[in-house]
Amino acid sequence: MKSSFDAEIWYWRGPAPFYFVNLPEPDCAELRELAKEVSYGWGMIPVHARIGDTSWETSLFPRDGRYALPLKSAVREAEGLGDGDSAHFEVAVQVRSGRWV
Repeated sequence: MKSSFDAEIWYWRGPAPFYFVNLPEPDCAELRELAKEVSYGWGMIPVHARIGDTSWETSLFPRDGRYALPLKSAVREAEGLGDGDSAHFEVAVQVRSGRWV
């Protein structure tokens, strides 16, 4: 599964603070179907993500019935993005065999 969307960055002030974007609900519905095949511990889903010229591998977090994409500091800094900024994101889900779907 590949997804391309615009989203606003939000800051989570938990014990390990981090920045995220929420995937659109239609994509989350499709991800819930794929989760049986691709998720690992706590429902995490491995993905390849891209913002602008920056790409990285990470995992989507299940949160409040949706999925959130974590943004590493190096990624945000490379693209000049922070809390409340909007950007265009691309994600591709990876199955356990290493294939991208």
